[in-house]
Amino acid sequence: MRKFSRRLVVASALALSVITAPAAYAEDQILASVPGLTFPFFVHMMNAFKAEAAKQGMGVIESDGQVSSPKQTADVEAAITQGVKGIVISPNEVDAMAPALQQAVDAGIPVVTVDRRVEQVAGILAHVGADNVKGGEAQGNLILSMFPDGATIINLQGQSGASPAIDRNKGLHNVLDGKDKYKIVFEQTAGFDRAKGLSVTEAALSGMAEPPKVIVAANDDMALGAMEAVKSRGLSGIAIIGFDALPEAIAQVRDGGLTATIEQFPGQQSALGVQTLVDFIKTGKQPAEKVLLLTPVAVTKDNLNIAERLGEVK
Repeated sequence: MRKFSRRLVVASALALSVITAPAAYAEDQILASVPGLTFPFFVHMMNAFKAEAAKQGMGVIESDGQVSSPKQTADVEAAITQGVKGIVISPNEVDAMAPALQQAVDAGIPVVTVDRRVEQVAGILAHVGADNVKGGEAQGNLILSMFPDGATIINLQGQSGASPAIDRNKGLHNVLDGKDKYKIVFEQTAGFDRAKGLSVTEAALSGMAEPPKVIVAANDDMALGAMEAVKSRGLSGIAIIGFDALPEAIAQVRDGGLTATIEQFPGQQSALGVQTLVDFIKTGKQPAEKVLLLTPVAVTKDNLNIAERLGEVK
């Protein structure tokens, strides 16, 4: 098992993409790791990591976790071996990534988590994220305001084991549970994936005598998949609520394909994460706040201007 792990680390080290630092900081590199660059949300997050690191004069070793905790673990282990100055990471799965992050902390490498918090690791420098419970509550409260007389709801949950999925689902249930007029008639994970959002929604709709009033999804990719499923069945009048405020989702909110999305300001999260890490690397000063959570906000046609990525909308 140990030999396999070493081969994995070496292979991962070769696969890491190194963003060249300015000559004066050639040896000052941090690892920036996200769960998977097939997701537009994490592409945006990685771009924000790199942009802020460049401002701070730090090089970046870029890690694409490929939606695989073993791959992301190997990337972290490779970075430890390479002697990075610090790690900023959005973990693929919080439990599965804990051993590798504990290894980094024990090696004296500061770690800042972004978006997904790994509470069981002692010594994490800081966590910067969105309050995903409040984000789920924002979805629930929007449903209450839109449908005061009650609603039937399909709930597309996120990736199993991912803390944002767990917390967003918790927030939604915080608002809806115990209210008899609001019934979740179908609830299943679609893995934060658009194709699965489409297929799971199709399966749900095919088993219903009447379409639901609302489809709520734990991210925009699933919501956009659900939108396609609704269109393919010729249905209308179903409110579809996403989460993440991707440019495509913002455009669909503007044009009426989606009802709303939840803005959690990932660019701000990522920049603050890198700032916190680099401040500690350069000064040794502990951050004033170990946990900094931004409050997500529902974006509808009425307040599109608050969306962080509105400028990317075509």
